[in-house]
Amino acid sequence: MLWILCLALCSLLTAARADPGALVRLGMDILNREVQNAMNESHILEKMAAEAGQKRPGMKPIKGITDLKVKDVLLPVITMNFMPGVGVFQCVSTGMTITGKSFMGGNMEIIVVLNITATNRLLQDETGLPMFKSEGCEIILVSVKTNLPSNMLPKVVNKFLDSTLHKVLPGLMCPAIDAVLVYVNKKWASLNAPMPVGQMGTVQYVLTSVPTTTASYIQVDFSPVVQQQKGNTIQLADAGGAAFPEDYVEGSSQLLLSAAFLTAELALLQKSFDVKVKDTMIGELPPQTTVTLAGFIPKVAEAYPKSKPLVTKIRINKSPKVTMKTGKSLLHLHGTLEMFAARRRGKPPVSLFVLETHFNLKIQYSVHEDRLQMTTSLDRLLSMSRRSSSIGPFKEKKLTGFITDFLQEAYIPVINDVLRVGFPLPDLLDMNYNLAELDITENALVLDLKLD
Repeated sequence: MLWILCLALCSLLTAARADPGALVRLGMDILNREVQNAMNESHILEKMAAEAGQKRPGMKPIKGITDLKVKDVLLPVITMNFMPGVGVFQCVSTGMTITGKSFMGGNMEIIVVLNITATNRLLQDETGLPMFKSEGCEIILVSVKTNLPSNMLPKVVNKFLDSTLHKVLPGLMCPAIDAVLVYVNKKWASLNAPMPVGQMGTVQYVLTSVPTTTASYIQVDFSPVVQQQKGNTIQLADAGGAAFPEDYVEGSSQLLLSAAFLTAELALLQKSFDVKVKDTMIGELPPQTTVTLAGFIPKVAEAYPKSKPLVTKIRINKSPKVTMKTGKSLLHLHGTLEMFAARRRGKPPVSLFVLETHFNLKIQYSVHEDRLQMTTSLDRLLSMSRRSSSIGPFKEKKLTGFITDFLQEAYIPVINDVLRVGFPLPDLLDMNYNLAELDITENALVLDLKLD
């Protein structure tokens, strides 16, 4: 009974550790850019300053000062640090000049340098998207300079600071943090939206769980949904663990796409990998005729003394599979290759033989317009066996060179044309994937993300 319980527990733990299809590590480089852009483009501090003298619901008048205005807001300097298990600690250093009429009746001007600090907790909203939420906003005064007479210091100014700055600034400045996070959170809005792969289906990046924060990065795990146009979901196979290499610069950002995920995406294109080649002259190949084929299989000449054009059909009857080792990625294709002798006057071609084939294509990856692109070349023809033949038995090995050349010259260009559709990458914080450096690692493709 105990061993059954152990087996059940182990299976649960294995399922819990199942690798997601895609991972993103967001380093401080990306977050700094997004928060800085949000702060600059929203002009939120200037807007807050402009509203400082306006009456707002629930805002009490400040004793000792009238006609309150804020001007000369300094360009903020933003510092952030990861808080493991929580999110990001943020400090915005800025300054401003507060003006108004003091209780003495004269014009008052106070130059304030301050820090706005808050904890930005990383959560997941009701739609499954990541979101930052500000907590514990505080205002820390760094320095204060005033034009009030020096003989009134320190009691009058201290009283003013206590009754005015410490009351006004949190309500004035802390909403700036919330407004910036709203701006950043909008950048996640399309993250889990289905994205088309031509007319074949869609890919949807669905979060596996709430993003996790470490001391060096935020990790977002995805369980991508790959769906055919008819609505059928392609399940990701368990193709072995995929993990980030350890040699990336601390604070940098990466996107990992597992071999299992790429395999599922290629399954969307499987039907497009079936081809029928009728051309007699193809690239550097000899004429695709029964005369050429008879040089490898003499029985063809006996069956067709006069030259006939060849027609070749390739059907992929198993799902394409991507495998990855460090520095090399292969696309495995299993299918049939059938050759026909064409006939005139509209008569259907006659099948000569059907071969079961397994061959590998080497994959080169690139990014264009934020879509992952693949280009292939023939790596090896691994196996070839005769399933049927209308011309009698023959030695398949004699066709190895002929079929290999045919695949390279006639079939690979078709595959590469199909692959030009590209595969969508996560719509993540306006990321420009075109700048990424690509690395093939064990069971995964890693995009080392770069800033503009």
